Amino acid sequence: MHIFLRAPVLAFCQKCGNSVKPHTVCSNCGFYKGAEVIDVLKKLTKKERKLKEKEMAAKAGEKEKPLSMEELSKK
Repeated sequence: MHIFLRAPVLAFCQKCGNSVKPHTVCSNCGFYKGAEVIDVLKKLTKKERKLKEKEMAAKAGEKEKPLSMEELSKK
């Protein structure tokens, strides 16, 4: 009998980009297949909620950055 360990298969969350197991809800943002399933901020304390909101806003701001013609022409 051959016993070995397999590397875990991970996917990336569409909303926040965190690594998650396939077919599971993201524990960071609570989204699954583009829909919010769990309200992650509901369980947090007031201080933790503010930090989480800032973190989510920062990630959203990074993705909205418009591309210039120079960046598009890079190979």
